[in-house]
Amino acid sequence: MSDSWKVTLPCTRAEAEAIDAADDLTIDAVLMTTEEVEDDVERWRLDAYLEHEPDAATLAAISALVPSAAGTAPAVAPIVAQDWVALSQEGLEPIREGRFVVHTSAHPTEAPEGGRALLIDAGRAFGTGHHATTSGCLAMLDGLAERAFASIIDVGTGTGVLAFAAAHLWPNARVVATDIDPAAIEVTQANAIANDIAGVELIVADGALSDAITAHAPYDLVIANILAGPLVSMAPELAAIADPGATIVLAGLLETQREAVITAFAECGCSLEDADTRGDWTILRLAAGALRYVPERAPDPKGRDGWALDI
Repeated sequence: MSDSWKVTLPCTRAEAEAIDAADDLTIDAVLMTTEEVEDDVERWRLDAYLEHEPDAATLAAISALVPSAAGTAPAVAPIVAQDWVALSQEGLEPIREGRFVVHTSAHPTEAPEGGRALLIDAGRAFGTGHHATTSGCLAMLDGLAERAFASIIDVGTGTGVLAFAAAHLWPNARVVATDIDPAAIEVTQANAIANDIAGVELIVADGALSDAITAHAPYDLVIANILAGPLVSMAPELAAIADPGATIVLAGLLETQREAVITAFAECGCSLEDADTRGDWTILRLAAGALRYVPERAPDPKGRDGWALDI
């Protein structure tokens, strides 16, 4: 008789992120999402680990999490007893980018000389350092180490890895990490404790114009590793909280989406300084305009008043 069972289905990156971010799932299983083909948003995998053989209702509930796999029969297999935490870290070898090495509990490693090792286990939030967007942002930040920043914000922080890297590079700066998902902020808080990182302010916020965020504006380094759609729609918000001449690092966009993102930020006075393309993904570094950008004051579709800054 098997000690546990595994159910596997294909999924997309969007579905994987939705699963990882959800905190109200009622399925009695440990869920793990994995990138099957590097830089392919359509080639991800969902594995569900259960303590008992899944019945039809459980299989239906798991299948409902990945609509893209409709018509695909779940692969169900018995497995021997496993340490599920260790299992979730299999294959995630340490990632090295400049001064940083990002590793899981299953692959402990030493920090490079003058650098920092960050323990980031796979879990409910996106950003273990193993995806090109996150590792590319780490490389971009590492390349900015000689610049001076006093106020930094990481929008869509996920696991907190980029905020932690910023706190290491600029220890005297105010560092704010924000995410729309409360679960991501809980993960970031736990990761901060695990990595002995203090002083990063954590904020749950929908967008970049909440009072808690604007209270500390302007920021001279703005980081946003999210997706192209939100980057385009949030361009006015991100430009509004940026100091004149601030550095803005953007990621989560495909190379085919580069121009749409650059155009959206150009309309807010921002200009492209550098780009790093990794496979299908691109990391952008922009400079904010010479004057503070003031978005038009208009009713928010979610009922939130528009917000403007004096130049």
